[in-house]
Amino acid sequence: MKTQKGTIATLLDSLLFRMDEKTAMVLKCLDMLTEDELWHRPNELSNSAGNLILHLCGNITQYAISALGGKKDLRERDLEFSAQGGFSKEELVAKFNEVLSEAKEVMLSRTPEEWHSEYKVQGFMLNGIGIAVHVVEHYAYHTGQLAFWTKQLKGKDLGFYSGTDLNAKNE
Repeated sequence: MKTQKGTIATLLDSLLFRMDEKTAMVLKCLDMLTEDELWHRPNELSNSAGNLILHLCGNITQYAISALGGKKDLRERDLEFSAQGGFSKEELVAKFNEVLSEAKEVMLSRTPEEWHSEYKVQGFMLNGIGIAVHVVEHYAYHTGQLAFWTKQLKGKDLGFYSGTDLNAKNE
């Protein structure tokens, strides 16, 4: 996905590439999990895969769609963690894909001025670039948790980089 030329556009291309990469990883994990495993918690202080998806939807919505995109902030963060079901895997994937699509639309439609403007989100003041970086780094963090949890449940390699020589040297 290529946007217009310029420093912000180059950064945005890289951020959207990482979002797409994490999306493929998350969807691969979800595909491997059963409906029961989706909501299983290893203990009361941990989150299920379903909770992580709800949390990512909430965070991406609050930061990218609400703060950067100007939509009303309706997030109820505590419900993301207290849920113990209520969505099938199919419903969660649809919700997740919808949030990601809308967030990417918002990010792709910002002007240079909007990228440099300040926004108050979750009590923090961030410019648009800071919001986009937060969305991607937060997404990556929870993708790692989801991958770890899926490996714990399934006891197998997730094959995220199958067919890629990760030992290749830089040229």
